[in-house]
Order: sequence, then structure tokens, then C-alpha cells
Amino acid sequence: MGLAAAEAQQFHVLALIERLLKTSSYQVTAVDSGSKALEFLRLHEQGDQSAADIPSLSPDNHHQDVDVNLIITDYCMPGMTGYDLLRKIKGSNVFKDIPVVIMSSENEPSRINRCLEEGAEKFFVKPMQLSDVNKLRPHMLKGRSSMDMEDQSNFNKREQEQNIMT
Repeated sequence: MGLAAAEAQQFHVLALIERLLKTSSYQVTAVDSGSKALEFLRLHEQGDQSAADIPSLSPDNHHQDVDVNLIITDYCMPGMTGYDLLRKIKGSNVFKDIPVVIMSSENEPSRINRCLEEGAEKFFVKPMQLSDVNKLRPHMLKGRSSMDMEDQSNFNKREQEQNIMT
């Protein structure tokens, strides 16, 4: 057994939020940094980019087929803050209507206000409880309904175009 394998066996990490979300019957995709989240969403620092320009997280991950209804992020992450990630998501044409929830172990009112002003739906101070997770459902439904309305609008436009052509 190599050193990396031996070190990995010494540590056990309990990811509370992922467990709480899965307990509440949500499909969860976990990434370990803001850049991985942007990669998963196929966003790049220059804005929305085509799928061909951004490598996938793994060959088994078919993230282009995943419908994201909510993004939940920690404020403190490697490489960028949750606030930075929020700004990139809200600046995206594709994901700007997806609800974003930020959590932090630090209860800093200026940080909380800045995130909420930039478009975060909620800001939770950790540790999150099951009751907090239950508060997420209306925000997910909001994200889904705005996407459904957009899909319906696109369908109606196509239907009108077809009627004009015939």
C-alpha cells in the first residue's frame, strides 16, 4: 500500500450538508472548489463557453445532462469565495435564475448582506440543520418554475413560427 493510500485511510470526513441533502431525497453532486463548480456548470471566467472548451470533471460525469435546481456553496473555499462563485453564476446567461445558497461558520453581517444583495437566496450560518434544508425546497421550486416557464416560452415561439410557415 502506497503512502497516499495509507494517509487516505487515516482520515474520515463527515460531509454534513451532503448527507442532509441526500436524507431529504435530493440528488446531490459534490465538488471540492469553486473552480470545479464552474467546470461542472460549464462556465469560464470569460463568461458562458461551449462545452468543447472546458474539460469534464471525469469521464463518467455526464454533467451536461444534469438539471441543476439549486447551488449551495460554502463561503470559504479553495481558490475563490462563495461570493465570487455567486457573482459568476448570477453573471451567466444560462444559470442566473438558479437559486444560490451560501453558508459559512462565521456570522459576519457585512458578508451576509453582500451575498444577499448580489443575489443569494439564503445565507445560513453553520452548522446547518435538517430544518434549514427543508427551507431550501421553495427556492428549488422557484428555480425549476422559472426554467419551466422559459422552456414553455421557447415552445410557444417555435409553435408560432411553425404556424406562420404553414
